[in-house]
Amino acid sequence: MGLAPSVRFRIEALVGSIRALSIYTVYISSHYRSNRNVVFSCKFHIVWCPKYRRSVLVDGADERLKKIIARVCEARNAQLIELEVMPDHVHLLVDVDPQFGVHRLVKVIKGTSSHELRRDFAFLKRRLPTLWTHSYFVSTVGGAPLAIVKQYIENQKHV
Repeated sequence: MGLAPSVRFRIEALVGSIRALSIYTVYISSHYRSNRNVVFSCKFHIVWCPKYRRSVLVDGADERLKKIIARVCEARNAQLIELEVMPDHVHLLVDVDPQFGVHRLVKVIKGTSSHELRRDFAFLKRRLPTLWTHSYFVSTVGGAPLAIVKQYIENQKHV
């Protein structure tokens, strides 16, 4: 005995809904992140400079800065997508929880990195009164394809 057509239709519809839901879930999990009550995709391109735009991020300070930024992003649940440290500025592409805020992330990164770099590299204390300027540039990456922004940041080393 087979199932009645109406029962078979309901089962097939349910299976189709489950497949669609699993495809939607895969899409959501690969493109969006979430915390307890917000699902988000907040990607920002951030750029900031040392005080007086001096070329001081050299001689190991650049590599140390990359490690500090990666550690701070991990601790603050921000996803570091791309990072490029130039001698006189820093490019960062990051996905930030909107409830934490990009302004707070930049403040923590700049504060922590200034403290640790000036402690570890004495030439930073001699050349600058403070490591970073108070300002920074931030732009959302919603309209541009992520690959284009990543390529732009990677190519900054060659400009």
